[in-house]
Amino acid sequence: MEYLAHIEGIREQSIKEHLTGTAERAGKFAETFGCYEWGYCSGMLHDIGKYSLEFQQRLQGSDKKVDHATAGAKVCYEMGGLYGFLSYCIAGHHSGLPDTGEKADLGTSATLMGRLKKNVKDFEAYKQEIKVPALKNPPFDPKSAANFDFALSMFIRMLYSCLVDADFLDTEYFMKQGETGRDSGEDMETLLKKLEQHISKWLDNDNLDTVNGRRTEILRSCLEKGELGKGLFRLTVPTGGGKTVASLAFALRHAVKNKMDRIIYVIPYTSIIEQNARVFSDILGRDNVLENHYNIDYESDEELKPMHLASENWDKPVIVTTNVQFFESLFANRSSKCRKLHNMVNSVIIFDEAQMLPNDYLKPCIAAMEELIQHYGASIVLCTATQPALQQFFQSSIDAVELCPRLDEQFRFFKRVTLKDLSRISEEELAEKLEKEEQALCIVNTKKKAQSIYQRLKGEGVYHLSTSMYPKHRKQVLEDIRKRLDGDKKCIVISTSLVEAGVDLDFQSVYRQLAGVDSVIQAAGRCNREGKRSAEESNTYIFRLEDREYVPGQRQQIAAANDLIEDGRDISSLEAIMEYFEMLYHFRGEGLDKKNILAQFRRGRYPFTKVAKEFKLIEENTTTIFINREEEADNLLKEIQRNGFTKKLVRQAGQYCINVYENDFDKLNAAGMLQAISEDGGEDFFLLRDDGQYTEEMGLRLDVEYGRAVVF
Repeated sequence: MEYLAHIEGIREQSIKEHLTGTAERAGKFAETFGCYEWGYCSGMLHDIGKYSLEFQQRLQGSDKKVDHATAGAKVCYEMGGLYGFLSYCIAGHHSGLPDTGEKADLGTSATLMGRLKKNVKDFEAYKQEIKVPALKNPPFDPKSAANFDFALSMFIRMLYSCLVDADFLDTEYFMKQGETGRDSGEDMETLLKKLEQHISKWLDNDNLDTVNGRRTEILRSCLEKGELGKGLFRLTVPTGGGKTVASLAFALRHAVKNKMDRIIYVIPYTSIIEQNARVFSDILGRDNVLENHYNIDYESDEELKPMHLASENWDKPVIVTTNVQFFESLFANRSSKCRKLHNMVNSVIIFDEAQMLPNDYLKPCIAAMEELIQHYGASIVLCTATQPALQQFFQSSIDAVELCPRLDEQFRFFKRVTLKDLSRISEEELAEKLEKEEQALCIVNTKKKAQSIYQRLKGEGVYHLSTSMYPKHRKQVLEDIRKRLDGDKKCIVISTSLVEAGVDLDFQSVYRQLAGVDSVIQAAGRCNREGKRSAEESNTYIFRLEDREYVPGQRQQIAAANDLIEDGRDISSLEAIMEYFEMLYHFRGEGLDKKNILAQFRRGRYPFTKVAKEFKLIEENTTTIFINREEEADNLLKEIQRNGFTKKLVRQAGQYCINVYENDFDKLNAAGMLQAISEDGGEDFFLLRDDGQYTEEMGLRLDVEYGRAVVF
């Protein structure tokens, strides 16, 4: 009989055809890190369980479920040696990489040890058509890994990525008869020529007394150092130094020189992602730049289908994504998240705003970055104006090269503000100072404090900005603020930290409640941003409020910054910034790997499923509240109530949602202001019922106390 893998209408794909196609694709992917035979072997064995009579009957319409993935895992495990590592990939190519488990695990367990004890249907017929490929070489030299078990777990994930992406692509190719609609974009040489054409006139400027001349000096240095071999790099550029284009120039020249495949930008804020992606698209062409984050929607537009497909596996030359997407994928176990991993290989990876790397998971993140450099041919660039002290966490053999020339001199030239310490003041005193300003930004640490100070000042030209306003509302307010600033009208803005990055506003003065040094310097970047005034007449005031308040997750950052300021240090200096991060990392200690991720990979035990659940960069205990005050929001709400939640509807609804902490949610809910509209009747998505609780000026008011009730 002919053994089939897939049937589409009257067309059939044999198992041997599918295994061969998958093996060749997986081998090609794995070849980028020197492991062709590993990828090929995993592809040839992943579906041998389909040779069972029961699976063939299921293809013909039987409703009996058949586990076809465990068979190949059993064969590999029983062969032992190098083949044993393939067991994880093959067992999990549908359900996700399993935990190793214990030898005592029963066949009902989802661990690898449990899966290997399952009774699977007879698949011995595979031997008539399939020969097990030879595995001769280990994936890497054990001596090259500081943590062998972690390195091996990363290899298994990379191999898994090669397998699952190859499996999807081969199946898709058969199902669509080759008309997949995929477009991998242009090569690095072509993109470098586009970039060089874009910047050609800039390079003529060598006047170091001008801002553009300084930007050109930094840009030229990045181009020159792009000729260096692969490794770890820093691009420490002061605000206004043109790091976006400079980093792209380095990446493209470096990629061409070292025959690398793609450039990946990893950015903490979606506002910066959207901003940078526009710059890259203008230079390189829209079809070459993939944005991959929650707010981007490629599904609803047929013209963007190639982008939607590329978002599945990052098959584009330039990827712009978030810290969350990048690192959670590296520690994931599900095929949907892991498909893209093999396309991180042989890439230039740029961490923009590198100071925002997640402190709670800093050590495992650094370990993953080290692996990408040492075993997967990547180069990494740490790009920021406030360079964190990360060198101490890398092996001594990985030493970062600075790309910015004459670093101290650049920071002196681009100094645009004067930092002044107001020490501790009352909220009333702060309001009095702001009332005397013409154009000023005041940033505080909590939404409640922003609302409180705004209430003292509200009037013509005074604005509030925080995440208590839904995203579309914030964009409207930001547009009003820009118009007033451009028109030289009075404009006082009370905000939370959301304006510190990716928001191009320029104020005469900035007031910043004490926070981490990097946050203070980011805030200062909104003062005299265009350099139209001297640094002496452009002040950023640092203050502490008399009524101390708890700021979630910021206690150590505030303490470290406070110590430096009280010692009389200039916290904008390169030395103080480095010392701040050293102090912060010392304070955190073991908290730099708070879930003990690295230690869980030891002695041949690899808890892939467990770690994937634990490694969550955003763990705020918040609840989503939908604000129905615009026509489009009302239409979306009706569609959700009619048809339930879909990925597309949730993304669209996000423009009208805010997230509140548990304490605020409990008060609003106790007052009867919320109504559950969750898909399954759960308590995770709510509608604000009290229209009066959301105002045009402040968004959702957070002044509710227990005991208050609303009657409808």
